[in-house]
Amino acid sequence: MATLEIKNLHVSVETTDGPKPILRGVDLTVRSGETHAIMGPNGSGKSTLAYSIAGHPRYEVTEGEILLDGENVLEMSVDERARAGMFLAMQYPVEVPGVTVSNFLRTAKTAIDGKAPALRTWTGDVKGAMDALRMDPEFATRNVNEGFSGGEKKRHEILQMELLRPKFAVLDETDSGLDVDALRIVSEGVNRLKDTSEVGVLLITHYTRILQYIKPDFVHVFVAGRVAEQGGPELADRLEAEGYDRFLASAV
Repeated sequence: MATLEIKNLHVSVETTDGPKPILRGVDLTVRSGETHAIMGPNGSGKSTLAYSIAGHPRYEVTEGEILLDGENVLEMSVDERARAGMFLAMQYPVEVPGVTVSNFLRTAKTAIDGKAPALRTWTGDVKGAMDALRMDPEFATRNVNEGFSGGEKKRHEILQMELLRPKFAVLDETDSGLDVDALRIVSEGVNRLKDTSEVGVLLITHYTRILQYIKPDFVHVFVAGRVAEQGGPELADRLEAEGYDRFLASAV
């Protein structure tokens, strides 16, 4: 069983006015097979947590630790974090002109595993994952995220996750911009990986609709860079009914 531990994490982001503190002491532990939903209002630090775990250079960890099976993630480069088993599905995936989806996926898999996958097996794996995500085979010949719709970008993120099979996946608002059908298909992809690989999931979202498809074991409410409350799935239902007002009032 793998474990991701976040201990007393403080993070600042560089702005035109200098460093701005965002996270102010976050503690969180995720184990293999667990799904943790991170919820909270805009500006509460949810995406900052995601990018700090992944190693985005704009986010400076000023205090605390991120440990993967006891190893200090903060001492790893971005590619080392990926090889160690970390994966980030971005809220706003970037375009990569001139690089086809098929080349991108195989290059990524080779970098993660340290060797190229057998072509016959790999071709079947890619086709199977694309079929399950209702993706047209022609998708593999397109440049990464170039001209993709919002739903296509999010399906591509889940396609990567299914093929790379990380230990821990951080899904940063994967539900944003998806219609009902796309949301269901993307959620099914996450659940397939959970069923077959025991991946630990950090699911960042504003809304409870994706939690109807991906059932969380734990829910954490972020407010002003801290975990204001945590509990089981019933906490998400309470947030849906009451909103964040009571947390925002106490944070002032």
